[in-house]
Amino acid sequence: MRMLRGLLATLLLGLALGACGPEPLPATPALWAVRDEAGHEGWLFGTIHSAPAPLDWRSDTIDGALTKAGAIMVEVGNLQDDAAVAATFARLAQGENEPPLSTRVAPDDRPALKALMDKAGYADGQFREVETWAAALTLARNSEDGGDAANGVDRAVLQAAGARPVLELEGAEAQLGIFDTLPEREQRDLLGAVAQEATSPDGADLLKGWRRGDITALEAETRRGLLADPELREALFTARNAAWADKIAKTVREDRRPFVAVGAAHMVGPDGLVALLERAGLTVERLQ
Repeated sequence: MRMLRGLLATLLLGLALGACGPEPLPATPALWAVRDEAGHEGWLFGTIHSAPAPLDWRSDTIDGALTKAGAIMVEVGNLQDDAAVAATFARLAQGENEPPLSTRVAPDDRPALKALMDKAGYADGQFREVETWAAALTLARNSEDGGDAANGVDRAVLQAAGARPVLELEGAEAQLGIFDTLPEREQRDLLGAVAQEATSPDGADLLKGWRRGDITALEAETRRGLLADPELREALFTARNAAWADKIAKTVREDRRPFVAVGAAHMVGPDGLVALLERAGLTVERLQ
């Protein structure tokens, strides 16, 4: 659910920006340079979608890459248009005569689901007009432990784009559509995973790994929770990374110099963007 929380933070938060908050947390996140056979270049920057405090993540190296970039490439381009993204979610989430939420998970998951609904202030029959995946995402959002998308890095990168083009890897419609097209069985697995992980929230692990640029810790996050389910892993992680890698490689080879900013967990491991781009014939080097 760590990555699921991040997705919800990316899509559904950010309505109260600009408030005073705690001192920024120092961070040294990972950044990679990408080059094709002709010397065309781009950059891979793993982001964190939410945090309990502002993040001091800028550095001379990151700023240098941002300055040289010809385009900014992100998961969702209209991330700062909260009303439009929320409307997309509401339209796709709509169900009809759905069964009580407790009957949509295995019996062993029902106590955890009830505890989560009680904590979030929802009743069992309150999701009659909401599809299972959307109920899972709603509850995941309500189970967050202090994270705030106002402190996430995605929006800051978009603000740094200036007049340069912003290229979408998915967009809100396609991103939420991945959940919407999951078979009901997998939607129920998703709901069960959300309920179980809410009993022991540990999203701070992802933030700690990101702040240190710790690739090993980040990869470990991609093999737990809902991403340990093979079907969910394929739909939410592996297949998305493969599609993104194709778009990134094409954009680099077109000499558009993309600064690619997506969730840090998508960068790492054998199914991550770094490995996929290397297999596509590009050179990827981590920058200090």
